[in-house]
Amino acid sequence: MTALNRPGLGVVAYFALMFSLGVYFLFASVQGDFGLFRRVEIEAEAMTLAVERERLAAEVAALENKTKRLSDTYLDLDLLDEQARDVLGLVRSDEIILN
Repeated sequence: MTALNRPGLGVVAYFALMFSLGVYFLFASVQGDFGLFRRVEIEAEAMTLAVERERLAAEVAALENKTKRLSDTYLDLDLLDEQARDVLGLVRSDEIILN
């Protein structure tokens, strides 16, 4: 009579297999290569890269402005004077140098 009340070995093995598969897929969905933690890391990296892209875009715009101001079609004499002094190390006689 006790054999009738116990579940078969196949049923126990089936539920053990299903439980272990469930635990595996739960772990993979959280910790795996395409899991939730990896998604958070990717989003944080994307935000960091977006900030860096904006910084670089501002730097490029500043360099384009300087290039335009030193071009043949538009010449900014003050900027030209500043760049020449910086490159050549020249100083006018009426200027005071502070170190």
